[in-house]
Amino acid sequence: MLATLVKREGHSVATAMTLGAARRYLAMQQPDLLLLDLHLPDGNGLDLFEDRGLLSDTEVVLMTGQASLETSIRALRLGAADYLVKPVNPQHLKGLLSRLIRPSKLRAELAEVTEHWRETGRFGPLIGASAAMQSIYRQIARVAETAVSVFIHGESGTGKELVAKAVHDLSRRREQPFLAVNCGAISPHLIESEIFGHERGSFTGAERQHQGFFERAHGGTLFLDEVTEMPLNLQVKLLRVLENGTFMRVGSTQLQQTDVRIIAATNRDAADAVMRGALREDLLYRLNVFPISLPPLRERDGDVPLLARSFLDDLQRQEQSTKRFTPEAMERLKAYPWPGNVRELRNAVQRAWVMATGPEIDDEWLPKPAGAGAPTPARRPGAEPQLSEAPVGGHRELSIRVGTPLAEVERQIILATFEFCGQHKERTAALLGISMKTLYNRLKEYRL
Repeated sequence: MLATLVKREGHSVATAMTLGAARRYLAMQQPDLLLLDLHLPDGNGLDLFEDRGLLSDTEVVLMTGQASLETSIRALRLGAADYLVKPVNPQHLKGLLSRLIRPSKLRAELAEVTEHWRETGRFGPLIGASAAMQSIYRQIARVAETAVSVFIHGESGTGKELVAKAVHDLSRRREQPFLAVNCGAISPHLIESEIFGHERGSFTGAERQHQGFFERAHGGTLFLDEVTEMPLNLQVKLLRVLENGTFMRVGSTQLQQTDVRIIAATNRDAADAVMRGALREDLLYRLNVFPISLPPLRERDGDVPLLARSFLDDLQRQEQSTKRFTPEAMERLKAYPWPGNVRELRNAVQRAWVMATGPEIDDEWLPKPAGAGAPTPARRPGAEPQLSEAPVGGHRELSIRVGTPLAEVERQIILATFEFCGQHKERTAALLGISMKTLYNRLKEYRL
């Protein structure tokens, strides 16, 4: 039955009824895809992973009669691309075949991109020649070939969405949609409808049926940024999509099928989010099959000049004008710690471009590192937090009395950081490790 379904999709099929027969076949020829049953007469299907050489060029999909999360996660960590629950859904199988068996053209494109970054320090939309970024490029190249879920960790401004886009662009899904949604930027009252869609009349104002991100991204990739901000009730629905590719629109009782690759990201500690009850542990296991940890800009040796010149080149093309950094400006760029990472660097280059009236960009318009004579930000009248002059890790200290209520501690820290950053909201959010939505809500609460 299964072999017949695969043949109908235009693929050649060979079958093996035991582990021994499978090993003998794989030793002679490695197929593009192996559908591997968990329970075989002479052993467990996972035993095949013990011999890495047998599966070096083959994608593996595990088949099991029971949707055991523990077994599935173990298989994915061993190297399986995905798993199927028996009886096999023909549409789900068709989707797996289309995205796991890569054509020679895609392999050639991946080789070309890999060669390009070795020569220029650019990998698709990403820029950087440091050892830290070269490691990231290798991880992207490896995981793009598979269908597994990816979980990207990194500080705000490090380029998590660009990494997700690079994975998508090098995968079989590259001709299909890539959609990004910031889970922390959508109202809790609207996020379920935005992600899963809704039926007409399902709530006040729902005048027509609405397709959510999962339907619009069908066949492609859905990037869920700040996934730890997703409400817990929606995390259950997301887990269901990851496990069997089904969901229901708001106000509907009919299951919808979707074939979407999930790439999630967070700037928080995911394990801590689980401990706090903000993230389901089973969802973390399902998302964190292939983790990618993006380095902050301060740990990317030599990448600041490369990035700054690239941003300058972009401006020159847009504005039809030529400017260059002075040696002093470049030294300033290299000395600054960039707490807001690549996003802050791009914004700083754009501002310096605007402020520089001549053909040269001097260090006058660039941020100063701590202790370089930067003026202490003025305190807003009525604001209580006091910043001392002693620098700590590039920042100033904040004194808070023991016994201060937690809400007041939060308020003082946010206000002090906001003033320290010259009331720059994006940098404030980056320093505090919170979303822009959270910062806006707090400032509104503080009547700022």
